[in-house]
Parts: sequence; C-alpha cells; structure tokens
Amino acid sequence: MYRLKTDENSSRLRYKARIVVKGYNKRKSIDFEEIFSLVVKMPSIRVVLGIATSLDLEIEQLDVKTTFLHEDLEEEIYMEQPKGFEVPGNENLVCRLKKSFYGLKQAPRQWYKKFDSFMAQHDFNKIHTNHCVFIKRYASDDFVILLLYVDDMLILGMIRRK
Repeated sequence: MYRLKTDENSSRLRYKARIVVKGYNKRKSIDFEEIFSLVVKMPSIRVVLGIATSLDLEIEQLDVKTTFLHEDLEEEIYMEQPKGFEVPGNENLVCRLKKSFYGLKQAPRQWYKKFDSFMAQHDFNKIHTNHCVFIKRYASDDFVILLLYVDDMLILGMIRRK
C-alpha cells in the first residue's frame, strides 16, 4: 500500500509504503482458527479514571507503533511477493510468513497472546471481569494499572520512593 503524506512541520510531501497482507479473502477453519481483538470495557475505564482522580494520579497514554509485526504465527500463511520486489525469474513464487503482518485476521489475537504472556512474566495479574486490565501490586499500597485497547494503553500507578 502506498500513500503520500505531509510532514507535521511542513507542507512537504513524502511517500509512505507499508506491506499489507490481503487478509480479507481468508476463510475460517482453512486459513485461520480464531480471531479476536480484546478491548478494555468502558466500566473499567471509568473505575480507573475514578481511582486516578481520587488519588490525584497522572495517566500516561501509549500507542504501540508496530503492534502486529512481531507475533509468531500458529498457521502456515503465504502471501504474494510485494509489487516491485519480485525476484527475477521467480515471479510466481510466494512468501511464507513467519511473523504476523498488517491485514491478517489473526494478527490482533497473536498480539494479545504475546502481550498477555509478557505481562504474566512481569507479575501483572488480569482481573477476572476484564482481560484487558492488568494490575501489579507492590509492597504496601503501591500499584500499577494498565488498560489495553488493541494497541493503545493507559497506565497509571502509585509507587512511593523510600
């Protein structure tokens, strides 16, 4: 996919290219088994904002830029060679994907699985009513709360220095 974009600080045009898999023609049980993209529930956001307000905490917002590019795939997925990057003499060959890619229906699921395992390794717990709310408690009243909305996060916490 090719696009023309303008720079933030000038009106200069620049080209942006991104390889996107044509995931729209994939079929369930043939090309993938399960898809989903977990998002934090609105009541959880309200509770966390209430906690932040009552304790006068700052909230940080993060956006993961390359969310779907690093996750391992469970299925065998092939894509056509990108236009302009075909190997001469082998134009009919395809590329086997080892990692997730933009456009794959299972990319959000793979991202969540990897993120969830990372958070578990770092002693964060999910709440039972919302699998997108991660909490880590430290000694005394110190804590960190992370809300996940696909590739966006809200983080707040209170850690007192001794």
